[in-house]
Amino acid sequence: MNRARRLAALPCGRRSKWVVLVLWIILLVALGPLAGKLTGAENNQASSWLPGSAESTKVLNLEGQFASTQDIPGVIVYTRAGGLTPADHAKAAADAAAFAKVQDVSGPVAGPITAKDGKALETIVPIDVNGGSWTVLTTVVDHLRTLATSGDPGLTAHITGPAGNGADQGKAFSGIDGTLLYATLGVVVVLLLLTYRSPTLWLLPLLSSGLALVSAEGLIYLLAKHAGLTVNAQSAGILLVLVIGAGTDYALLLVARYREELRRHADRHEAMAEAVHRAGPAILASAGTVALSMLCLLFSQMNSTSGLGPVCAIGVLVALAAMLTLLPALLTITGRWVFWPVKPAFGTAEPTESGAWARVGGGIARRPRLVWIGTSLALGALALGMFSLKADGLTSAGTFTDKPDSVVGQTVLDQHFPGGAGSPIVVIAAADAATRAQQTLAATPGITSTTPPVVRNGLAYLTGTFGSDPDSQAAKDTVDRVRAAEHALPGARAEVGGNTAVVLDTQRASRHDDFLIIPIVLVVVLLILALLLRAVVAPLVLIATVVLSFASALGLSSLVFTHLFHFEAEDSAFPLFVFVFLVALGIDYNIFLMTRVREESATRGTRGGALAGLAATGGVITSAGLILASTFGVLGTLPVVGFAEIGFAVCVGVLLDTLVVRSILVTALTMDLDRRLWWPSALSKVAAPAVAAGGPAAAAPESQPTH
Repeated sequence: MNRARRLAALPCGRRSKWVVLVLWIILLVALGPLAGKLTGAENNQASSWLPGSAESTKVLNLEGQFASTQDIPGVIVYTRAGGLTPADHAKAAADAAAFAKVQDVSGPVAGPITAKDGKALETIVPIDVNGGSWTVLTTVVDHLRTLATSGDPGLTAHITGPAGNGADQGKAFSGIDGTLLYATLGVVVVLLLLTYRSPTLWLLPLLSSGLALVSAEGLIYLLAKHAGLTVNAQSAGILLVLVIGAGTDYALLLVARYREELRRHADRHEAMAEAVHRAGPAILASAGTVALSMLCLLFSQMNSTSGLGPVCAIGVLVALAAMLTLLPALLTITGRWVFWPVKPAFGTAEPTESGAWARVGGGIARRPRLVWIGTSLALGALALGMFSLKADGLTSAGTFTDKPDSVVGQTVLDQHFPGGAGSPIVVIAAADAATRAQQTLAATPGITSTTPPVVRNGLAYLTGTFGSDPDSQAAKDTVDRVRAAEHALPGARAEVGGNTAVVLDTQRASRHDDFLIIPIVLVVVLLILALLLRAVVAPLVLIATVVLSFASALGLSSLVFTHLFHFEAEDSAFPLFVFVFLVALGIDYNIFLMTRVREESATRGTRGGALAGLAATGGVITSAGLILASTFGVLGTLPVVGFAEIGFAVCVGVLLDTLVVRSILVTALTMDLDRRLWWPSALSKVAAPAVAAGGPAAAAPESQPTH
């Protein structure tokens, strides 16, 4: 205990606080310039997102022997309302010649090809983005669009296919870090001002969170550059939101406890040391839960998901370090005046003991069993919306919240050309099996045409055109048929890929990840709770409430996506991401509440401890939940459906967990189970003290359980 108190006093000692501040300044100077380089270290190539061992990923890597490993076809489609004219055909032919001269256009340009109905033309342009990724793709596509749309305005041209879709995604992700940063900081500043009602106090948590983010980004850049850590636009965006949101949460908890201790201690250094000592274990457990839950993502088959795990874990641990060292130092350096205009004076009463949450607790205490049963039924009803969940992945058109040019172009293409135009199935086989592989591909139902095999380095490369929309289930079924047929060829060593195969393999990898990682995360969180609360019943109850919260958030989100936002489906990684974030972050608030309840139960009894714990933590946890929900809600400002879905679902889940699950359900369960909640620890054998006067924070009366 003495050692723990000495550690808690280190960041807020009379001299050591200055040492801590200087160390963080040195860290900022060292890592700040590196943080700005993180975007340049992102790997947004397809292989950094796809399942590492999937057949489609192997094909993508083998394609480099026949063309650029990042050779992406763009499809330019021309139409005219009154029908194409000879001048239109001449324009498309001239454009094709011009396309071939554009920098980073690789290989021959195919077309213009006239549709069977004679009402449209298409030209296929291969674009080499190797080494430049989506930045090069966006530049080239913009150049092609300028050429295609010049001239007679009556002739419309759209760029679609994988290149057009990729360029539109690149634009959607461009500036993502700046957009998220400013939006997140704006939300946090407003909510901190409303929470503290102080023109100065909000600066310290925000400054600490900002330094944590910069330090985390600099550290992650070093690991990406020198240790092979995979970072992409998705993980970088989520890192920003998570560090600011979680860091501010930890700051709110610490500041709230510090404010309490300032009323009990005349010396602010002693008050902060006691605040860190009391709040530190809950903050440590919370951050540890989030970090370990994120590291569970390393078991994922999806490269994008497995890379997200360590990135987020590092961010949370750096935020933890900042809130337990830098923030205490800043608060003790500034003194009580930083709370102006409502400074917590020594000897004054703690207002939370008779505040709104104390009254809520008093209401729950009258009939706790009825409260938790009713709340559970309401959450269960929301969870029924999960039956409308369609987490089978998003089509190219469904990726965006609006309709960019590639989506419009794909619609036009589907109206006039075969469904698989511009997005073929790819087969790579042994060179001596080239003819057999082509014959097998051509004979497979669902394939309308094939290309002659190209033989190089002992391998044969050929493609086939789908007879249906490449995003459709029929095309995915065709991929399975082609794989079964090609794999059956003796000695062919055939691998089948292409964009449709990528989507199919991603769906299957995501489903595997759901069934593997979700149970692992639950076990990890359960063990942490058991160690922290030194009980068996309490962790099981808390896990059950968080799972119920997740299910209700998922159900409600699914209904909103379908009937309000009109999204076509959910991203295949959506359930796992939402689960990990909601369980890891949602359990935070249970940890904050239950560690305080356990502390108070030693002297007040479990029911009295529940009332005192809710009264003391209700306000700060609600504020923390609102801030975290709002920071994730910022993801919804991006024109990418995957981000919008994750942001909305986590936002809703955190609000449900903060306002309903933690404040009502957990409190009611704690009161109803009483000391049995702490079984088998010694606290489960301690009888409640005699009823004390003094309001809701006093010991609650024992009520006989009903059977």
